[in-house]
Amino acid sequence: MNFEEVKKLFGVLEQRERLISMLAVLAGLRPGEIFGLTWGKLGGKYAEIHQRIYRGQVDSPKTHHSHRQVALPQGVIWEIEAWRRASLDARPWAWVFPSETGKTPLTKDNCWRRHIAPKLESEGIGWVNFQVMRRTHSTLMSFLKVDPKLVADQMDHTLDVNQNIYTLAPLEQKLEAVNLLESAVTSI
Repeated sequence: MNFEEVKKLFGVLEQRERLISMLAVLAGLRPGEIFGLTWGKLGGKYAEIHQRIYRGQVDSPKTHHSHRQVALPQGVIWEIEAWRRASLDARPWAWVFPSETGKTPLTKDNCWRRHIAPKLESEGIGWVNFQVMRRTHSTLMSFLKVDPKLVADQMDHTLDVNQNIYTLAPLEQKLEAVNLLESAVTSI
């Protein structure tokens, strides 16, 4: 997604789904990590990733290195605090995104199908999914010239995976590059 599409994404969603999408796009979290969050794992400026939801079950993170502290931008911290105030149970062991019973976490697929996808379809960005959101994090960070090692660490990737699989060059950057080349060649 480009910057305008991200703004559209955040603007069309309700509070809970907006926070979920912000955690994916702005913090680079995997869906299983987002839905596996408990209130006690949200520090002031970071989220502690120690578990995930995988195929409906609480599980260990994807790899040993996936146990990490993920930095949270200030706007996401404000959204988290607003969501905490609206939540029925904000005890440390309670799910940040609980199911209707509150005993289990919200499922990714139900949340997507019922609450996120219909809104995105109506806005013309129905092609967006969690993978697109996470790749957007990597791509936009690259566009902003953030150190690739920082981005890889934030997302729990190796530098190679981050650069070669997740980071996609936006058309604007490609155009800038080919125009730079053309200018260099024609000025000879």
